[in-house]
Amino acid sequence: MSVASVLRTETAFDVQKIREDFPILKQQVHGKPLVYLDNAATSQKPQVVIDAITRYYTFENSNIHRGVHYLSSQATIAYENTRTILKNFLNAASEKEILFVRGTTEGINLVAQSYGRTFFKEGDEIIVSAMEHHSNIVPWQIVCEQTGAKLRVIPMNERGELQLDAYEKLFNPRTRFVSIVHVSNSLGTINPVEEMIATAHRYGVPVLLDGAQAVQHLTVDVRALDCDFYVFSGHKIYGPTGVGVLYGKQALLEKMPPYQGGGDMIRSVTFEKTTFNELPYKFEAGTPNIVGGISMTAGVRYLQSIGVDAIGQYEHELLEYGTDVLSSIKGLRLIGTAKSKTGILSFVLDNVHPHDVGTFLDVEGIAIRTGHHCTQPVMQFFKVPATSRASLAMYNTKEEIDILADAIRKVMKVFS
Repeated sequence: MSVASVLRTETAFDVQKIREDFPILKQQVHGKPLVYLDNAATSQKPQVVIDAITRYYTFENSNIHRGVHYLSSQATIAYENTRTILKNFLNAASEKEILFVRGTTEGINLVAQSYGRTFFKEGDEIIVSAMEHHSNIVPWQIVCEQTGAKLRVIPMNERGELQLDAYEKLFNPRTRFVSIVHVSNSLGTINPVEEMIATAHRYGVPVLLDGAQAVQHLTVDVRALDCDFYVFSGHKIYGPTGVGVLYGKQALLEKMPPYQGGGDMIRSVTFEKTTFNELPYKFEAGTPNIVGGISMTAGVRYLQSIGVDAIGQYEHELLEYGTDVLSSIKGLRLIGTAKSKTGILSFVLDNVHPHDVGTFLDVEGIAIRTGHHCTQPVMQFFKVPATSRASLAMYNTKEEIDILADAIRKVMKVFS
């Protein structure tokens, strides 16, 4: 069956039309058609996002908020329009709850340093999970060293699912905060965050969700979830790098001190005293990533034009297909088999190091990620040094999964 005929069988989602929107997918790598399966690291960019970046630097480039000239006014309007679009995207109550940050990592660090250093004290406890990305472990370890608080860890089972009974047993009068990943980047597990938030709130404990691997696959409603903080990166939802979003409930953000000083976060300065700006600017020091913020509008609108629910359904079909195909390969073990997953296929091969797998697949034009994926505790739990990870996006196809499987069989043959 030809590539075109395979793609036409998937017209219910019209993946062919979507692929046409991503110019990078049309190129060849090492003489082979590019098969891009490294979407959990970063997604490719549709032409509308590329155009938005080009248009800004060609016609609109200016600093925002303080200029009185035309270009500055237009850039300010466009930048703040993105904030409104993101407010609606997450169903936040107000633009004051949408903070621009450099990405997920900075958003978590902001909460750890601002909320944590203000409200944690010696002996307090912070709950994270066994499947966290390093960026949702290290910021809390730093604030623990600064305040005398300590981490408690929710265990997981062999499928890569959090043990909710054990989670609730971690709560006690010293518990002050919960910070958990919505979707695991190395396992694909979709955590039951609504239930976990409700548990934390019964104990009066606020919750931060790391949504870096969730918002591009699942519809996220921060008010329905009732999460206290939600953070994600623009470059993983088909937008630019260097920009992301931290959502926080206004009442909590009002209580938190600034994280960094300078620029828009200031209302007035004397050598005796500085007063700070209102939300959300109180947390946005210095000149922001203006083009990143503006072009993220194009990425979010593109995502919405296709529909997050439709994307999630299509990707789930790909995941089921990929799971069946890869599971049929003798000597391949999938890492992460939770009942509720997004499109992550992490695997190890008998007697072949993941880095060798990645290098071999690259020659075949296939881009996957190999290593510990910044989740070394997850690798230690599964007793593997690393995994090979194929991560799916809306523009991937079943044929690409077949190409991946054929290449893995070649790897097995070469290393046998």
